[in-house]
Amino acid sequence: MDTAYTAILPAPRGAPFGALGVRLDQGRLAGLDFLPTGTRPRNSPDPLVNHLAAQLEAYYASPAHVWDLPLAPGGTAFRQKVWQALQTIPAGQTRSYGAVARELGSAARAVGQAVGDNPLPILIPCHRVIAADGGLGGFMHSKVGFSQDIKRWLLGHEGALP
Repeated sequence: MDTAYTAILPAPRGAPFGALGVRLDQGRLAGLDFLPTGTRPRNSPDPLVNHLAAQLEAYYASPAHVWDLPLAPGGTAFRQKVWQALQTIPAGQTRSYGAVARELGSAARAVGQAVGDNPLPILIPCHRVIAADGGLGGFMHSKVGFSQDIKRWLLGHEGALP
């Protein structure tokens, strides 16, 4: 049993990951990790975990779902700025790393690093950032070894495959 997680939530049917590891920090979501297939779910009595599970189910049913969760992603001021920008990209749409960089007055590589370090994938939709040529680009959050499959699945779910 992995005690690093407050809870482990099941993945939706057909997802290329087995579960989602949930980390809380003082009543807010601090981390969401993709875990391998076969990882057993583990519930928590924390009401925020139940709220997150309900919100994820709503997203799986409709990718246009609007999140209503207290987030606490730890990171530098620049990373916080990037993660805020990602939250403005609507479901079903994508932006290039360069477009996000221009919006923030930064460089695409710096944005790419911040996108890859996002501790709350899905909730902060880093999967919606793609390469300028329409390719998927990177996706660094996966501990399961098939991160491009996860990004492709999320974009497909939202109808935004490039």
